[in-house]
Amino acid sequence: MLTRIITTAIFAGFITAFAAALLQFLLVQPLLLQSELYESGALVHFGASGTGTTAHPDLPGFDPLRDGMSVLFTAIIYTGYAFLLVAGVALATEQGHEVTPRTGILWGIAGFVAVQLAPAMGLPPELPGAAAADVAARQVWWFGTVGVTALGLWLIAFGKSPVVWAIALLCLAVPHIIGAPHPDTFTGPVPPEIAAHFAARALAVGLASWAILGMLSGYFWNKEA
Repeated sequence: MLTRIITTAIFAGFITAFAAALLQFLLVQPLLLQSELYESGALVHFGASGTGTTAHPDLPGFDPLRDGMSVLFTAIIYTGYAFLLVAGVALATEQGHEVTPRTGILWGIAGFVAVQLAPAMGLPPELPGAAAADVAARQVWWFGTVGVTALGLWLIAFGKSPVVWAIALLCLAVPHIIGAPHPDTFTGPVPPEIAAHFAARALAVGLASWAILGMLSGYFWNKEA
């Protein structure tokens, strides 16, 4: 069982990482690079000083070191996600539930909800230079939200009584009732339109990547059987 978990997670995680990296390069990185121009002062948002710059410097091109490190870290992150997802698949299999590539997509979407969508309701993806609350407080809220959301989704999927489902809904609601930590004031050099576009694209890439991860996890899990 352990070998099956490790093999499935490594294959699914690494393949997903390359797909996720490609999507990030195409959709997310251009917005990050553009925000860095605002952060450095090469571009100035008109709302910051009343006038906007007419010059629009070109975005940096391909950087082997930067982009290579991005792919590496993406591979590490999604392989870690894969181990968590496959561990859940293994536990469900032990309880008599079948996981296929098709149902694996649902597992992946559930992972996206727990790890990205639910935390983003309080702490959306942010661009460099954005105002933020204390890092430790945000980390505590983020990890707590991921944990109780994952528990709530598990109880919804495998619970067998209204009481269990009520507890699941409470798990989903508690982090947002408590609320995420936020700064006293919101400031930053990047236009809010770019920040909103970045958050939307980051979540869209996350959804696609988690769906791929779930499908591949289901495929390799059955292949290793």
